[in-house]
Amino acid sequence: MGSQWKAGQDFHPPPGWDTGFEYSQGFDPADPQFSDFFDSIFGHGQQGFSQRDFDRQATGFQSRGQDHHAHVYIALEDAFHGATREITLHTPEIDATGRVSTRDRTLSIKIPRGVREGQHIRLAGQGMPGLEGAPNGDLYLEIGFSPHSLYRVDGRDIYLDLPVTPWEAALGAKLKVPTPSGTVNLNIPAGSHTGKKLRLKAKGIPSKPAGDLFVTLRIVLPEAKTEAARKLYQNMEEQLGFNPRAAMGV
Repeated sequence: MGSQWKAGQDFHPPPGWDTGFEYSQGFDPADPQFSDFFDSIFGHGQQGFSQRDFDRQATGFQSRGQDHHAHVYIALEDAFHGATREITLHTPEIDATGRVSTRDRTLSIKIPRGVREGQHIRLAGQGMPGLEGAPNGDLYLEIGFSPHSLYRVDGRDIYLDLPVTPWEAALGAKLKVPTPSGTVNLNIPAGSHTGKKLRLKAKGIPSKPAGDLFVTLRIVLPEAKTEAARKLYQNMEEQLGFNPRAAMGV
């Protein structure tokens, strides 16, 4: 926790720190008590797998394996097109002496088109083994989206900040705009301003109904690096006589 930690100070791990770590039903790594898990890893036995389980196994008791859960992150584009991806999960294991360790296992999963953040994908039989021939538990993967350089996601909707020039905003323009499903043409109304929001219907995450893509305009000024560019700005000042602070009385 670092040299600046003070007694009684809460510990807040970075987002996604538990990605790909399997945990048993009723044992959520988002829970504040997840620190207890490390006690189990390093000497106290795994929660949900007690001495009673060993006793039952020794006496031939049949019991379905526990379900396991894990958080995984996928690319936003996979939700638009669907994909098959390999993921690596960190799986806790317990040996005959009751000691717990972890191992990595790699699975191939099918990501359905239209999957949303927070949705679960069920992998039948990929949870804990059953006792004495009973069925294995299932594995539930909770889907999250990896951070994207262009888009933000909220439910089914997607948000994009679009840089535009002053003349495109002032005069209007028809621009090519990237979307996760491909490039589209977008009409910029004349007289647009920074912060203006335009909606591309049904260009969000595909589902029933499909989400929308919201484009927020951000006017970007070119730098006056040359004498000609500085003169152009001076001509604009003289000819337009524009004062954006007029409403403030200054």
